[in-house]
Amino acid sequence: MFDLLPFRPRHLPAEILDSLPAEHPAAIASRRDLRVFNHVLGNARWIASQVSRHTRADTPVLELGAGDGELGCAVHRRHARWDGLDRAPRPASWPSDARWHRCDVNTFAGWAEYPVIAANLFFHHFNNDDLLALGACISRHAQMLVIGDLRRGRGHQLLFALFARLVRAHSVSLHDGRLSIGAGFRHDELPDRLGLHRDQWEWTVRTTPLGAYRLLAHRRP
Repeated sequence: MFDLLPFRPRHLPAEILDSLPAEHPAAIASRRDLRVFNHVLGNARWIASQVSRHTRADTPVLELGAGDGELGCAVHRRHARWDGLDRAPRPASWPSDARWHRCDVNTFAGWAEYPVIAANLFFHHFNNDDLLALGACISRHAQMLVIGDLRRGRGHQLLFALFARLVRAHSVSLHDGRLSIGAGFRHDELPDRLGLHRDQWEWTVRTTPLGAYRLLAHRRP
């Protein structure tokens, strides 16, 4: 079938943006393109709405791969306990009363503080073995996962390429976007790769025609 990429790559190809200095012109252009793509994809809005619907405003939330802080800054006014984790420095716009954990997710030791884990376009960067190890850390304490990512499919790669050319995206964005979609998820792949078990967790997975992959998981009572 044209839309299928049946298997995730065993070894994920390197994305160009990961190797560029933050102030490189191509990196700046690619981050600008990512903001456009994220807005169209709509995952950030979905994550914010799900957290608001299912948690209290004072429930601690940890956003993995918080990047430039766009999502956290947008939701902070109505969700006061939204902290970020990323290898990048704390963004200048990050709320002064919100915490920023600058570290690699694999070395983070504060999982017990956060009953809710949120992430947007983060998990497709990890191979299957790393996802299993990360899932073991997260699920030890988390009560809820709200994850927006990418649906894997050749049709979505084609749709992305057409849209990227329409908005005159940088060549780095074209290259990395195709790889990211190829490393995305289908059906229950992400909860399976994270090692979630149905006797401990209940979850729903939804996808959108534009290629979003959305996982909402709750720990069973």
